[in-house]
Amino acid sequence: MTYGPEAFAQDTNVSRETLDRLIAYAALLEKWQGSINLVSRKSLNDLWRRHMLDSAQILTHIPAGEGPVLDLGSGAGFPGLVLAVLGTPDVHLVESDARKCAFLREAARVVGANVTIHNRRIEELPALQARVVTARALASTCVLLSYATEYLDNSGICLFLKGQAVEDELTTAKKRWIFRETLIPSRSGDTGWLVRLEGITHGRDEA
Repeated sequence: MTYGPEAFAQDTNVSRETLDRLIAYAALLEKWQGSINLVSRKSLNDLWRRHMLDSAQILTHIPAGEGPVLDLGSGAGFPGLVLAVLGTPDVHLVESDARKCAFLREAARVVGANVTIHNRRIEELPALQARVVTARALASTCVLLSYATEYLDNSGICLFLKGQAVEDELTTAKKRWIFRETLIPSRSGDTGWLVRLEGITHGRDEA
């Protein structure tokens, strides 16, 4: 059975207004997909599970408080733009591809999401003290930590969406970083994980 907007609404308990905004977002993505490769063609057939629900599951793990939520390598807006639509304040989307940023600007306008879009490489971001850093399908955990710690508040956390290689990635990351991890089974697939990292500090350099 196809997983669509109504199933998503049932699983996430979003309001009708929020669901309508996400439906508009999905329609725009499908329209732009013809000229820009925003998501894989195969995953587009399961958009509401593979992308919308995958992103939305992060929401309940974002701690309350003030400060930016920084989404690295936002691409088509997953998870950052979805989190903004769901009510997360002060979301910053980082994407180096100008065409994808054009899509993000239009999507943010269509859905009425108050986000800040950075069309630049992660290393070129202005100074930020983020309370949360998110990323999805961007790089290994070790590389993501190298990016994230440049902008993460001392008490901030990372929330990364990962696949079945997560244990190997964490083992490698622990050669360079010290952190506490929590692995949360993904709600969008049997092999996925939501990884929460906190207490992150530099460890020894990898041999």
